[in-house]
Amino acid sequence: MDWVTCAYSAACSGIAHQPYDRCLAHLQPDEVAEILDEMAPGRLLDLRGTPINGALLSRIIEVTGGRPGRARLDRVTFTGDVRLSGVTFAGDVSLDGARFERLASFFGARFEGNVSLAGAGFARELSFHGVRVRGHVSLDRAVMSRDALFSQAVFGHGLSCERARFDGYATFDGAALGDGASFRGARFGRTLSFRKVSGPAWFDTAHFAADAYLSVTGRLSASRARADGTLDVAVAAGRANLRRMEVTGATTIRLADSDADLEGSVLRGPAMVTGRGGSALTSLRHVDAADLALFGLDLSGCRFAGLARPAAVRVKNCTFALTPRGVRVSLHWPMLRWFSRRSALADEHTMRGWAPPAPAPDKSPARPPAAYGAPAAQDPPAGPDRLAALYSGLRAQVDDVGTSADFAFAAMEMRRQAGRRWWLSLSWLLWGYGMRMGRAAGWLALLMAITVAALFWTSTSHAARGAEQPPAPAVHP
Repeated sequence: MDWVTCAYSAACSGIAHQPYDRCLAHLQPDEVAEILDEMAPGRLLDLRGTPINGALLSRIIEVTGGRPGRARLDRVTFTGDVRLSGVTFAGDVSLDGARFERLASFFGARFEGNVSLAGAGFARELSFHGVRVRGHVSLDRAVMSRDALFSQAVFGHGLSCERARFDGYATFDGAALGDGASFRGARFGRTLSFRKVSGPAWFDTAHFAADAYLSVTGRLSASRARADGTLDVAVAAGRANLRRMEVTGATTIRLADSDADLEGSVLRGPAMVTGRGGSALTSLRHVDAADLALFGLDLSGCRFAGLARPAAVRVKNCTFALTPRGVRVSLHWPMLRWFSRRSALADEHTMRGWAPPAPAPDKSPARPPAAYGAPAAQDPPAGPDRLAALYSGLRAQVDDVGTSADFAFAAMEMRRQAGRRWWLSLSWLLWGYGMRMGRAAGWLALLMAITVAALFWTSTSHAARGAEQPPAPAVHP
């Protein structure tokens, strides 16, 4: 501790007030009155380490006119209810390591500067409902043993709850996060309600021991998060980084003009991803999902390589990338090819070296400077064998008949690209694996044209030779 502690007892860490060498809690009544007379609205309030009961707190709020200035309340122990409704703190407030043994209500309070509650402990309920903070709020490593209410709160420069513990019900409904909220490594013991929140939020490596409902406008990141119950995610006008998360219960992801990345996630319960507007999935690589439904999404740039169970993915009203159209000349057989337009996976574009679809621009705020782990190593492009398995597994799960037929053709095309069956090349060349009968009709028309030309040439040749021979002499009897 960087202050002179109370001489009343070695166990008391309260800051000593001169000339008494004791903290405010251990002064005589007349001495307390003398110290309180020195307090005034807007002036520094330094009560570090001091035990404060409800009556003493009320007197402090009264003498400061409900508007204290800079407040240094580190390691303070509040033994009574803390009710700060209508109080405005004109400067920064530090409550690091403070202990709240009863109700801690900041309902309707105003903070003109920053607020730090790092390492604070709340034995009963905590209410930040409707609080307005012009600066930044820190609850890093704080422990909230009961319900924590942050609904309708406004954080001008963001909120940090890294490695915090929420043992009770937690709600942030309708909160405005300003520069964003970080819950990296936080643990939520009961239901988390994070609905209709504006501003980016980061839940990387967080643990949701019960149901979690996350709804934000902007960027949402839950990389390597773990959810033991239901996980419901809604993102509007932003991006969702859901890489390598693990969900035991049902998963619902709703996107509105947003995109999401699920690379490496494990979804043990039923999962559904739906999209509105220009919503897209960017990656399903290495996803292990027992039952995954995709509705109304742009999958033109989605990577599928390494998808554990392609047959467990149901696709409805989704769009895929399209192959380029036209004539291609190469040094490999066949040297001249005519490409027709068909639906394809973005992985095939990468394998063939075609230009990938342009990604959607990211207009959401960037994440905080602190890195949340090194980026995953990039896998080499999927080979023809892996793509053939993907196309075969997905073709039966696509609701569009045309796309399903395109995937069936692509599966055969990938097997031919693998080069293990010579008859596939012949089948591709003659009738397009039985799915491009126009090609067979073309070959038949060409054969008929050659036959007709040969017959015409043969008949013309015979007629010419007949015209060149002299007429036979007449024989008279």
